[in-house]
Amino acid sequence: SAFSPICHPSKCPWGEKAFTGYLGENKSAWSAYDATDLAPKYHGPKLNILCDQGADDQFYKDKQLLPEDFVEACKSNSNIDLQMRMQDGYDHSYYFIATFVEDHIKFHSKFL
Repeated sequence: SAFSPICHPSKCPWGEKAFTGYLGENKSAWSAYDATDLAPKYHGPKLNILCDQGADDQFYKDKQLLPEDFVEACKSNSNIDLQMRMQDGYDHSYYFIATFVEDHIKFHSKFL
């Protein structure tokens, strides 16, 4: 599970900066580390993913997180069950995580 993840780092300024620094200028090499690029190609056991995103998160509004891209990528793969929850009134703060962390703990406990 995740809170406000950078879902498509190959396509956002933060991710492009990080991938260039760690992986170099070859953008084709970045796909191996980009969840949105990997999701359609995944052929392993069923994956259950829970993501919460604050709808008022400035990083979301600035197109740094791109959860919609990940949602679309996961739709094409029946081995991925994604719950992407947009949370109105929440940003990228401690209160956002504190409000929903229990849901994530319960989510993980189902798979133990």
